[in-house]
Amino acid sequence: MTIKGDDRPRSLERRSMYSIFARLDPNERLPRELILEGKRQRRMGMRWIELGAVFYLPALMLAVVLLGSAGLNPRVAFAVAGVMFVGFLIYAAYGKYR
Repeated sequence: MTIKGDDRPRSLERRSMYSIFARLDPNERLPRELILEGKRQRRMGMRWIELGAVFYLPALMLAVVLLGSAGLNPRVAFAVAGVMFVGFLIYAAYGKYR
């Protein structure tokens, strides 16, 4: 069975689409735009969390190397690294509430 003429369904014509769906008001803000705008505003606070993430690994390595070269037990050095990890994790988790 073939359709002669135009193959597009008539429901997709521009006039019929405008009769079904009203045009969007360009001055009206959509809820998703408000959500994205809120995330953009929060981005400033995310810098501190990212900064903590960037400095975690160098701080961890520095602590392990310094404590190891000071002659302390490696278990103590890695315990300090674990405490630092928990501290950075808490800092990152509660950073969004600041």
